[in-house]
Amino acid sequence: MLSTTESEIAMADKPTVLFVCVHNAGRSQMAAGFLRELGGDDVEVLSAGSAPKDSINPVAVAAMAEEGIDISSNTPQVLTVDAVRESDVVITMGCGDACPIFPGKRYEDWELDDPAGQGIDAVRPIRDEIRARVEALVAELLPARGAS
Repeated sequence: MLSTTESEIAMADKPTVLFVCVHNAGRSQMAAGFLRELGGDDVEVLSAGSAPKDSINPVAVAAMAEEGIDISSNTPQVLTVDAVRESDVVITMGCGDACPIFPGKRYEDWELDDPAGQGIDAVRPIRDEIRARVEALVAELLPARGAS
């Protein structure tokens, strides 16, 4: 008889992914936008920051708009222990040790340049790298959707 943990059961139903960066205004918002687009209703998407800004980086908004994804109405959120607790996968992007660690969670750290203060030409490669990583994540979490 196979035994499964509660987190495996939760992920089998509908995985929850939390993207965390410092300001929750660029990288994590772009990643969340891609996962919402690519994962649809089959995945719950959260994003937060250890020191969130007041608004989304307008260059990140423009870069995502080029991909047909609107993140302009998103609002940076503060990282909470509850957000980490309810997530199956926690992906950090330069937030250091600010993210609480819970046993049984899947953690990944994506080393990505920060789009803050950058022009659109510098943000596009960051956006494209995020898209590639999110596509790989979708292929792992939602194998039937990952194939394109």
